[in-house]
Amino acid sequence: MEILILGGTGFLGRHLVEAALKRGHKLTLFNRGETNPHLFPAVEKLHGDRDGQLGALRGRSWDAVVDTCGYLPLVVQESARLLRDSVGHYTFISSVSVYADFSQPGLDEESPTQVLADNTSTDVQEHYGALKALCERVVAEAFPGRSFCVRPGLIVGPHDSSGRFPYWPCRVAEGGEVLAPAHPDRTIQYVDARDLSDWVVQKVESRLTGIYNAVGPQDPLTMAGLLETCKRVTGSNARFTWVSEAFLVAHHVEPWTELPLWLPKEMDGMDAVDNSKAVRMGLAFRPLAETVADTLAWLARERAAGAGKDTVDGGAKAGLCREREAALLQQWHDEQARHSTVSRDSRPGT
Repeated sequence: MEILILGGTGFLGRHLVEAALKRGHKLTLFNRGETNPHLFPAVEKLHGDRDGQLGALRGRSWDAVVDTCGYLPLVVQESARLLRDSVGHYTFISSVSVYADFSQPGLDEESPTQVLADNTSTDVQEHYGALKALCERVVAEAFPGRSFCVRPGLIVGPHDSSGRFPYWPCRVAEGGEVLAPAHPDRTIQYVDARDLSDWVVQKVESRLTGIYNAVGPQDPLTMAGLLETCKRVTGSNARFTWVSEAFLVAHHVEPWTELPLWLPKEMDGMDAVDNSKAVRMGLAFRPLAETVADTLAWLARERAAGAGKDTVDGGAKAGLCREREAALLQQWHDEQARHSTVSRDSRPGT
C-alpha cells in the first residue's frame, strides 16, 4: 500500500513508520521537518504545516493516511477535506481522554464523550479531550464509512521522551525507599507504542473502520504489579512506601505529571477502560518486563550518546525530584508516627 503519515518522526509516529516499512509499504511523511529530521532517509518526505500550508499534498493520492498529530478540529478539518477525494482510508489517532466521565470503570466506545461548545478553541492543554472528540467527528464526516479512530491511553516504550512511564523504571532502578502512590491494588493501563503501531498498520491494511479503545494490558495490572516488575527487571533493592491519596492531595502533589500514573480516585475510570473490542480485532500486548527492559536500554543509549538532557534523565521531565520525594517521605513518616502516638495515648487506661 501507499500510505501517507501526517507526522511520523515523533514518538508514536516513528514506531508506525517502522512497522509499516517492515510490512513492505511505500510511505510518504508530511510534517514540518523539525522533529528528528534525520530519521528514515529513504522515505519520501513532504514538508509543510497543517495549519494552512498543505500545498505539498495537492495533486497526490494514497491508499490510506494515518494522522498522528491532529489536535485542533479546524486544522484536522482542513487536511481531511483536502484528502477525502485522494485517499481511500483515514486513520485518526485520538485518545481515551475524549470521554466525559472518568468516575466509573468500564468506559467503552459508546460512552459519552466531552462536549466543547467552541470548536475554534486552540487551548489544547485545557480542552485536550474535548478537542480530540471534535477532531474525531471531523474525520468521520469527511470520510463516512472510511475512517478508523484509535483511542489509546498512556503510550509507552522506547523513545518516550515525556518521562511519565520512564520515571518508574528509572526511579526503581536507583533503589532505596521509593514513594509509591496510594493503593497498591489500583488498576493502571498503558500500551506499548510498538504493539499499538503493529496493530494500527495491520488494521489499515484491512481498512478497518469504527472506533476502538487501544489500551492494555489484556489482563488487569496493578500499580504494585508495575513497581514489582520494575524491581525484578532492574534487580534493585527498592522498598516501596505506599502513601495515601489524602496525603498526596494535602501536600499538593500533581497527579500524572509530578507523580506519573497516579490519578485521584474520582478519575479511576481512566485506568479501567474497556479494551475488549480492540482485543477481539487482534490488538495484542508484549510482556510488561520487555517494555521496562527496552525502555531502560533506550535511555542508557541516549545518555551514552549525550542526549539525556534532551530526553529523560531519571524522570527530569516528569516525576518527583529526589529532594521533593525525600521531603514527602519524611513528612509521611512523621505524620504516621504522630497518628500512632495519638492512637496509643487515647487507649483506655493510658
